[in-house]
Amino acid sequence: MNIVLCGMMGAGKTSVGIRLSQMTGRRWYDTDDLITQKYGKISNIFEFYGEERFRQMETEIVHHMAQEEDSIISTGGGCVLRMENCIAFKERGKIVFLEADLDELFRRAGHTGDERPLLKNTTKEKMQNLLEQRAPIYRACADYTVNTNGKSVDEVAEEILGLFGIRREN
Repeated sequence: MNIVLCGMMGAGKTSVGIRLSQMTGRRWYDTDDLITQKYGKISNIFEFYGEERFRQMETEIVHHMAQEEDSIISTGGGCVLRMENCIAFKERGKIVFLEADLDELFRRAGHTGDERPLLKNTTKEKMQNLLEQRAPIYRACADYTVNTNGKSVDEVAEEILGLFGIRREN
């Protein structure tokens, strides 16, 4: 069974995914990294081809990754907004929504507009609008929700392992 991490930019999907991999010995994948390896910089994809083409590329990667077994998969912030991606991941995995409040998300990711096209020239209000649109979809798609506010990466990873009854390897 795969463990798939979803949530807003800044929720901790990459950091927690890496830590879960270290703790369990499972392979870790990041959908955004895989897109970058195959197609180039995400900001360039958005600029030259638009968000819709990026989402198509993302879905192609998701369908490939969903076939993995016993992996940790960190998704991009908009990945599970497409129902077909959510369904594909659930075929061999469980989805965990890493939830954080606006202040925490803005503190962690509000300065990353160059790497994250949807946060380019971001304001707290823009991030709040994105959060209000996405949070209900994350909740609907997820099998579990873990709040990351004020928690360390290790604390979040331990909580996720507890949800699945997985023991740490190291």
